[in-house]
Amino acid sequence: MQRRTKIATVAAVALAALTLSGCSAGSGGGSDATKAHGPIKIWYSNNAQEIQWGKAAVASWNKKHPDEKVTGQEVPAGKTTEEVIGAAITAGTTPCLVYNNLPAATGQFQKQGGLVDLSKFPGADSYIESRSGASAKQYKSSDGDFYQMPWKANPVVIFYNKDMFQKAGLDAEHPKLSTYSDFLATAKQLTSSGAAQYAIYPSPTSEFFQPNFDFLPLYAAETKGKSIIENGKATIDSQAGLDVSNFWKSIYADGLAGKEQSQNDAFATGKSAMAIVGPWAIPVYKKVNWGSVPVPTKDGMSADQTYTFPDAKNVGMYTSCKNQGTAWDFLKYTTSKSEDQKLLEITGQMPIRTNLQKTFPDFFQKNPAYQQFAGQTERTMDDPTGPNTIAVLQDLRNFYEKAVISGQGDLKSQLSSAAKTMTAEWAKK
Repeated sequence: MQRRTKIATVAAVALAALTLSGCSAGSGGGSDATKAHGPIKIWYSNNAQEIQWGKAAVASWNKKHPDEKVTGQEVPAGKTTEEVIGAAITAGTTPCLVYNNLPAATGQFQKQGGLVDLSKFPGADSYIESRSGASAKQYKSSDGDFYQMPWKANPVVIFYNKDMFQKAGLDAEHPKLSTYSDFLATAKQLTSSGAAQYAIYPSPTSEFFQPNFDFLPLYAAETKGKSIIENGKATIDSQAGLDVSNFWKSIYADGLAGKEQSQNDAFATGKSAMAIVGPWAIPVYKKVNWGSVPVPTKDGMSADQTYTFPDAKNVGMYTSCKNQGTAWDFLKYTTSKSEDQKLLEITGQMPIRTNLQKTFPDFFQKNPAYQQFAGQTERTMDDPTGPNTIAVLQDLRNFYEKAVISGQGDLKSQLSSAAKTMTAEWAKK
């Protein structure tokens, strides 16, 4: 599923032995490389829809550019995509482009010397910002340049099971889920009526990326798009951070969400009545009679004003690439209006492009379930881009596991302590 960065749990062995055309060991990335043209290699995600899109994009390019052949493959198997890429940077075996870059890991890859500064290509900033609009800003690095191409998003919302809501005596067409108090009341009725074992079931596990699917969507909404790090300091030690934390603490304290890892998809199997998901969920939950609403805020907010977490995956160009001129041309080709339309039609994921519904009206007319996500892409806040983002997210998760899920200790003091730890972590060289 797109909301997770994990791929097959296979040891990432022999990465250093990979020989990839268009790549060479070392830092690379000089001015000659940015102008060089020739064969390149790319990696794309291992899910079936993106493989289909990637193969088609490569074939289309190669037909038009026989002297600049692109070879594509899935990201090699490993514990996580981020570990695979990090190891390949160290070994000098990265491809020219990876179409599966987690924004949270971008700063780390940049610090390793693995990423090409895309802003150095003539017209790059203008191209990126005209395609992605205001959403592009959150993907800049601290030096003001782009080391990742904003590519596609899966902005998360609340899916709810209409049949379970009806069984609980709730209005399934206009559910009361917009405010924290209404959400909690609805959740309690779902469980107390016996309609659902749990109201909602975010993963309670300890991985660094889990805040992206419980704390961060609601924090983005409550703050109207504030990052958890601004001007080098954590922002969560605030009324919004406290309100979001207390909301989730109530969910767990009242037994409305499971505290143990579910062995299957709780929403698909009817174990929970709600889930926090992106557009990838539409084909996955075909057997569920679902509805969708934006994530809640403390006092409620209209859908067209509500922010959320985008669950984006972007594209990175890697410094071991010899033919960066071709890589840049191919990157623009695969983020063109034509290829964005194909990506949308094949995967159902939202290109990070302005005015999606106006740009691709036929798709959204034929697929109205995706319209909510199209509008939502322009109101998102992703993880901050820095070399220590993953460690910062882990600090947030450590606080959340103890103070929110387990309900141990004083929440407010622990939130303040977590913010100080996150700020210190962010500043580490």
